[in-house]
Amino acid sequence: MAELWFAAVGGSEDVPLVILHPGGTDSRSLAPLMKELASGYRVLTPEQRGHGRTPDRDGEWHFTDMAADTAALLDELGVTRAHVIGWSDGAIVGLELALLRPDLVTSLVFGEAAFQVGGWRTGVLGSEPPAFMAEAYAEISPDGASHWPVVVEKANRMHTLEPAISEADLRRLSMPVLIVLGDDGEVHFDHAVRMYEALLNGELAVVPRSTHGLIVEKPDLLARLIRDFHSPVQSDGLAPIRRNRAKSP
Repeated sequence: MAELWFAAVGGSEDVPLVILHPGGTDSRSLAPLMKELASGYRVLTPEQRGHGRTPDRDGEWHFTDMAADTAALLDELGVTRAHVIGWSDGAIVGLELALLRPDLVTSLVFGEAAFQVGGWRTGVLGSEPPAFMAEAYAEISPDGASHWPVVVEKANRMHTLEPAISEADLRRLSMPVLIVLGDDGEVHFDHAVRMYEALLNGELAVVPRSTHGLIVEKPDLLARLIRDFHSPVQSDGLAPIRRNRAKSP
């Protein structure tokens, strides 16, 4: 298990909000969304191994290991239940966490990510990260700027094979899961619909005129979707079809 750097802000709600950053970045990338969610939540933002202020470890990266690291952190903090929001690679970590430790995950927001490698659009994986990501890494990484190429290679190798979550795995999940995509994002729509159809308690939102960077493009709209998703008072609408079937004995 890796010991993860994390920040904690906000109140002392019984069910905190855990936000998992995208790959190749750190919790600073979540600042616009966190600003919108500042009231009403206790927010935890762990940084995964080799990201931000958490040092890398020897060996390859795997999403399941990152999920186990996150679970260990929550156990250490005495968190028994949490709303989880993940974006891109962070969403995959959140999904693996929900499969590994469903007892910990009250709900999951699965933002702009695929549950299988084939769900990404052509050209998304394996490309050279933009220079600003290397610069941001160098600013705070305990491993130093020279370790950035190692991080990129580890991420690229992981992305060739992972995630590899089956629809049978998705059907095991009982907690609410909100899938969020930009309409010009990096995930195939039909892949997201497959995930939505497999989930027992799934919701799907496609945000217009937005991309993979939705968390910084429209954080106010995303925060509203999240608050509505977390509301204890939910409506199935006037003429539900899929949800009526799901509730049938």
